[in-house]
Order: sequence, then C-alpha cells, then structure tokens
Amino acid sequence: MAVSRMPVLWLLLGAVLTIAVTVSPAEGSRTHRHYDFFIKKADYTRLCHRKSILTVNARKGDVVTVDVHNQGDKNITLHWHGVDQPRNPWSDGPEFIMQCPIQPGASFAYRIILRGGGHALVARAQRLRPRHCARAYPFQKPHREIPIILGEWWKGDVRQLLADALHTGGEFQPSDANTINSQPGDLFPCSRDGTFTLSVEHGKTYTLRLINAALANEFFFGVAGHRLTVVGTDASYVKPFTVDHVFIAPGQTVTALLRADRALLRNTRYYMTARPLSTNPLVLLDNSTATAVLEYTDTAPPTAPRLRSLASAAHPARVPRRVDERMLVTIAVNEIACAPDEHCQGPRGNRLAASLNNVSFEAPRDTNILGAYYHHRSRKAGGVPGAEFPSTPPLLFNFTADNLPPELRLTARSTRMKVLEYGTVVEVVLQNTAILGAESNPIHLHGFSFYVVGTGPGNFDGDRDPAGYNLVDPPYQNTVVVPRGGWSAIRFRATNPGVWFMHSHFELHMVWEMDTVLIVKDGNGAEEKMMPPPPGMPRC
Repeated sequence: MAVSRMPVLWLLLGAVLTIAVTVSPAEGSRTHRHYDFFIKKADYTRLCHRKSILTVNARKGDVVTVDVHNQGDKNITLHWHGVDQPRNPWSDGPEFIMQCPIQPGASFAYRIILRGGGHALVARAQRLRPRHCARAYPFQKPHREIPIILGEWWKGDVRQLLADALHTGGEFQPSDANTINSQPGDLFPCSRDGTFTLSVEHGKTYTLRLINAALANEFFFGVAGHRLTVVGTDASYVKPFTVDHVFIAPGQTVTALLRADRALLRNTRYYMTARPLSTNPLVLLDNSTATAVLEYTDTAPPTAPRLRSLASAAHPARVPRRVDERMLVTIAVNEIACAPDEHCQGPRGNRLAASLNNVSFEAPRDTNILGAYYHHRSRKAGGVPGAEFPSTPPLLFNFTADNLPPELRLTARSTRMKVLEYGTVVEVVLQNTAILGAESNPIHLHGFSFYVVGTGPGNFDGDRDPAGYNLVDPPYQNTVVVPRGGWSAIRFRATNPGVWFMHSHFELHMVWEMDTVLIVKDGNGAEEKMMPPPPGMPRC
C-alpha cells in the first residue's frame, strides 16, 4: 500500500517523553526494558480553545524495546533524539529516510540501544508526557530531578497549517503561545489554573533537565531571584559554570542545577520564564513569554561562559586530532522558482526553501533511503538514487554580508548524500549565511555525538580560525547552534555504520529541506557492520 509524503510528523508538535536510563559498562549486566506506546487522539484545552491532538500513553527497560501502536488517524514515526543507535539505524525514525511511516492501525517495535554512560532519551512525535528516573552524577546528588520542556501551542491544526505553507510556498504561521511543560502560563487567557508549578524546599538542590522541544523558537530560560549552574548539555557533562539565564535551541538539552536558597517566607513564589530569541527580523515570530512558578513549601531560615567538557578520567574528551575529511557546509534560507502553473506566496512570487551547500534535499516518495542502501550496498553509491553531497559550497562569496545579490537566493531540490568510509574522522564547518536574512540555526546529526571544537563570527578562515580550536575539552553534543552571521566547527569519527540524517532543528527549515543524509559504510569487523533490519518494518 502506497504512503503519501505529507509534512513531517515525527517532529510535529514537539512535546517530549524523556526516559533517563543508567547504563552499566559491563556487557554481561545489560538490561532490557519494554514499553508499549499507544498513540491516539485526545482533547486538550489551551487559550480558551479545545482541540484534538495525538497523545502517547506509555506502560511499563542498556536495550529498550518500544512497541508503538498507532491508534490515531495520521501516519507516525518516532525518533529517539540524542541516542546514537550503534549499528541500528532501523529504529532511528525519520520517515522515508530510515523507514516508512507507521500507518493508522499498524504497530512497530523500536529497539533502542544505549552505549556509554547515562542517556536521556528524547522521543519526539506529536504529544508525549515527561518521565525521569535517577542516575549517577559527577557532582553531589541533587534532591530531585525535574524535566522542563519548552514548546509551543497552536490553536489550529498544525499539520494543516504546515501543509498550507508548503502549498503556497509562504511563511508558516507562528504559534499562538509558547509553553513550559505544555502550559503557556498565567499571562495568557484561560491559563492561570493550569500553570506549571515546581515545589521546592529551602536549602536543597534540584536538577533541571531543560529540553527545547519547540519547532521554531530558540529560548532564554531563567528563574527570578535564582542563578542556574550549567553542568551538562545533550546528555554529556561539562565543567560547571553559573549564569542568570540559559540559552537553548530547538533539539538541544541542558542540565542545570538550581539551589533553592532565596525563599524568605512560607510559600514564596518566583516566576520561571521562557522567552524566544529572534535573530532574523524578517521571520515571523511568536514573541510571547511562557511562565511557570517556583514555589517554596517550607519556611526558610533567616539569612555566559562557554561550555567545556569535564575531560576527566571518568568522563574523557577523546577529541580526534587527525582529520581525514573536511567539509564546509553553508546554511541558507532560499527561494525556489515558482512553476508556471503555481501561485506562490514567497518572496518575488517564488516558493520559500532552505538548503545546505545550496542543495535543498528531496527525500524519495515511494521508498526509504536506509532500506534501499542496505539491500544494494555492493553498488558504488549504495544503490540509492542521487549524487554525492558536495563537501564545499558551489560558490564562494561573502556569506555574512548584508544586501547579497538576489541571484544567490535561488536553490533547487536534489537527492544528494555524503558517503563516508568506516572510521573516517570528519570535520564539518557549518557556515551561516545572510541569504534572506541572517539568523542562528540549530543543526542536529543523527547517529552521532560530536565535539564542537570551534565557533566564531563572520566567514570561516581555514588558515586562521583552526588555531583557536579547543581540542582539549570541547563540549560533546548532538545539536550545535550555528551563530547568526558566524560559523561552528564539529568533529566526529564515523564509526556508526548506517544511514544518518543531518538537519536544521527549526521545523520549518527542515520541512523546507535544510537537511542531508550521511551514509557510513560497514567496517571489517563483526561489530563494525550495520545490523540487519528487524522484522515487521513498515512498508511504503
């Protein structure tokens, strides 16, 4: 049965289920956990308006098996954000890249393989609920862990709004509210009673697991009257530093400690707020502030720094020093020429698009890339239609200049992928551009975490800028924010065979195809080869 390619659903609403799992390094002590996810429609009321959305009900697992039962009326896939899935791209999720969607009434068993230390799994689909469990810490154990999920809420049908934007080639309607733990807070109508409240006791330390599950917004998050000590990002610990507020991009996670030391009276209450950052004045933005409440339940007694890995014996920083493959990848919002029979509502009567190295990625519509590659690996390009993704942009110019000539705006859709030999050390310099306005951009790579060895303003200078790289204790992340009008450099070793998705974590940019696919070939050893597909893979 054919499956039509609709707007991507595996990231559509961006609320999150988190499962914290402590992983033992001993293979013999590996545990298996099992979950059933039932995806169905449920009614929710926000902003005085009631609508149906898809929800997940989870029942109770280093291997986790999740049986997903699609009892809704939309195609669905789940991506386990931040999990490398060693040799197992079959359970990574993106539709038509790794798998065909799970159709209504069908089921599929995802097998999630954890490696390394503790992992925070982020399952992204339509609307999921938070859950956390205890783990080991490289700092004093906190009193409690609390997930803080930053998101958005639309009164309308998000899938239809996205489809309308794609149909017209115009902008996507901004959300009607930003949210903290799915609630907009008491600054919005009909929202006071549902405002999320965090109860704390004076003198105790709490771990906040901050997750930006928004589709479009980067956020500043802070707690009035308190400072936050950042100790981790993307499930990797960093050298602690203390700030008044935290900046977090879509797809990123930040672990921060909050010391409850400012309550002077019983039930003293403080605002927690999340407010978006706009780096491109040309982009429509929901500029609202989401609020939550920090509330002390006892009587108190009278009384921007940079990320760096711990680089300790327990948490080493294994930064590759030798680079085998260097890539310079430009990031841009573009235009695609409007077809003669279309009425497009983008700039100059064209259709809005997005690209990496001026390639607007076009995924297949009747198959998935992973399956095609796996079954035709003996061919040069893995049997997947499409050319090699370029390692450099097609044209070199002043990427960050204002008033760039309009001919630079145009791009074209193409299925182009980067093929890497197993074990290749890759350095990717992600260069932002000012085409159709400059803005910061979060870029996420599936299947890998990477070291962010450098970042800077302006155009990357290959002769000068690498001298300032941090090769001692750079942060180890899976989502990097490329600054507005600047660049970021990442390094990783390609030791996870399979087909892996790299994309902007701004949802509209991804729908506009600011993404590509990396194919890592099998190595020689038995543990260096991709696992075979599991039974029951959905059919296109």
